[in-house]
Amino acid sequence: MNKLQTGCIHLVGLIFIVAIGFSPITSTVAHANDSLYDALGGTDGIEKLVEELLFNVAEDRRIRHHFMDIDVVRLHEKLSEQICELAGGPCTYTGDDMVKSHTGMGVTRSDFNALVEGLQLAMDDLNISISAQNRLLALLAPMHDEIVGR
Repeated sequence: MNKLQTGCIHLVGLIFIVAIGFSPITSTVAHANDSLYDALGGTDGIEKLVEELLFNVAEDRRIRHHFMDIDVVRLHEKLSEQICELAGGPCTYTGDDMVKSHTGMGVTRSDFNALVEGLQLAMDDLNISISAQNRLLALLAPMHDEIVGR
């Protein structure tokens, strides 16, 4: 390889690094998160998802009692923020942590699973891809221990 070819390869590499924002690792992570946010339909899609979830919860005799005396508008807002932030969107979750929010509610594993079913139904109804569903559920699953049995 001559000096001209080597120089061209380095120039192409430099242009590539500049084009992706000086940080290939950070850009790749941000892109992965952005794609989940986008796959959920952005902020509007996430708000629709949470709305569908709350309709499903209201119809589910197994868990609706947990939501009877709450501010549904605030719940919608906080769940939307939380999912948006987890999915890599431009939102910041401003609600209480999961332990504080669920202490005294007596949420059981069955209750938690019923809520997940409601979320999955909402995602199916909104034609969210299985891949995006699985990615979102993987981000939410670690909250189980912070919610159940409090």
